[in-house]
Amino acid sequence: MGARPGWSRRAQYGLFFSFVAALTGVLLGIVLLAMSLAAPNAYAGIRGAALDTTAPVTGALREAVVTVEGLFSGAGNYWNAARQNAALKQERATMQRQILQAGAIINENRQLKAVLQLREKSARAVATGRIVGSSFESQRRFAVISAGTGDGVRIGMPVRAADGLIGRVVDAGRTASRVLLISDRSNVLPTRLLRGGMAVISTGRGDGTVDLRPLEVGRNPFRRGDVVVTSGTGGLYSPLIPVARVVRLDDDGAIAVPLADPSDTSFAVVETPFEEAALAVADETADAP
Repeated sequence: MGARPGWSRRAQYGLFFSFVAALTGVLLGIVLLAMSLAAPNAYAGIRGAALDTTAPVTGALREAVVTVEGLFSGAGNYWNAARQNAALKQERATMQRQILQAGAIINENRQLKAVLQLREKSARAVATGRIVGSSFESQRRFAVISAGTGDGVRIGMPVRAADGLIGRVVDAGRTASRVLLISDRSNVLPTRLLRGGMAVISTGRGDGTVDLRPLEVGRNPFRRGDVVVTSGTGGLYSPLIPVARVVRLDDDGAIAVPLADPSDTSFAVVETPFEEAALAVADETADAP
């Protein structure tokens, strides 16, 4: 049987040195206690020397502890800053969406207020509706408004916004109507220049613009920025409704853009014709190619 570990030589040496170290510590403590009682001044010198000896070690350990704490706190601050930055970015995106929504609401309210004022001033107003759709991909240009026969709308009635003429009703349901825009190729309007009053013809080009031609051949009366309005000829549209503004001249006429853009207009007013007899004529030509 082998020797027990507790009785091995290594274990005996370990016990011996542990005993010696403990005894030395006890004796050193007794000596220091005796010196502190018998010779306080000498003991103070020894204590000062021990303090001088251990201060650098204590300082180095303190610096190490502070450095480690700084690393952990710095990492924590970094992650907190990153989290706060992400939260601020999300809040900023939310605020930007709210600002856009508020701007859209303000713009829509402004248009509604203008249309309501227009209806109050117009003795010919029949119904007010929201523009719920318009066509831009084809050469036929239509818009749909949320007002129909249940509101008194009839085929052929003019439709306008606060900024100007939009077109005329070509199809009417109970709660909605289809409007032929003034930019449609089949829509021909008798108009006149606001500057000077010269009679001109406005014809849709099918691309969102209108073509302006004077009745008098031989000279081009248009200037960039000129505004044309309805003349009242034909009896369908009341006089002086804004129609379009000239943006480009050609050889004997001009290209203009409608002042009332359905893509940027939320509400429209349906009006009775300037002359009631014109309603039958407009009804007959509503679906003309």
